[in-house]
Amino acid sequence: MFAWLKRQTLPSASEALPGRPDPVPTAERHYVTGTPLAGPYPEDTRVITVGMGCFWGAERLFWSLPGVHVTAVGYAAGTTPNPTYEEVCSGLTGHNEVVRIVYRPEEIALEDILRVFWEGHDPTQGMRQGNDVGTQYRSGIYVEDEDQAAIAQRSRDAYAAALEKRGLGPITTEIIEAGPFYFAEDYHQQYLARNPGGYCGLGGTGVTCPTGLRVTG
Repeated sequence: MFAWLKRQTLPSASEALPGRPDPVPTAERHYVTGTPLAGPYPEDTRVITVGMGCFWGAERLFWSLPGVHVTAVGYAAGTTPNPTYEEVCSGLTGHNEVVRIVYRPEEIALEDILRVFWEGHDPTQGMRQGNDVGTQYRSGIYVEDEDQAAIAQRSRDAYAAALEKRGLGPITTEIIEAGPFYFAEDYHQQYLARNPGGYCGLGGTGVTCPTGLRVTG
């Protein structure tokens, strides 16, 4: 792997690539379900965005969950507008490889989505997941409002306690307000459905996320 793929610090504003005014071309519909990727989404849905390593394998964990309307992969939590995949991999956009999950809260609780998130990767590795090294592989939850933030923080604390009991941790996951989401290129969308033998570098800790994470009151 080239050295420039291994940057592990976020770029400053002066270092960040300029990007472009227009989005990069992407797919119109979900390869598996046929659902429009960009919406408009039904009024009874919510959106949560997560980063947990290479987005090819991460997206596959969510698109078949009951209550999930649609998923898409893209770039978030960075500086450069409308980045390309190559630019994100350079480490000079600040973006993370992420999965946008559009879900119906009446059918699937955010806590259950986050359980899949925590158990599907290792949230203690900083700017990497296994052999995938770089700022675009960091663990992150990007929330739409205070309610989602509270649920995410509660789930993080519960999972951190479970990891500590196994001698693992601390968690490095960032939990921040969602900014712009940029859809990744066509060939990245539902990549492992298009390419069943394709690369997936995700690996969890083997620690089960505790149940009973719902925030009440």
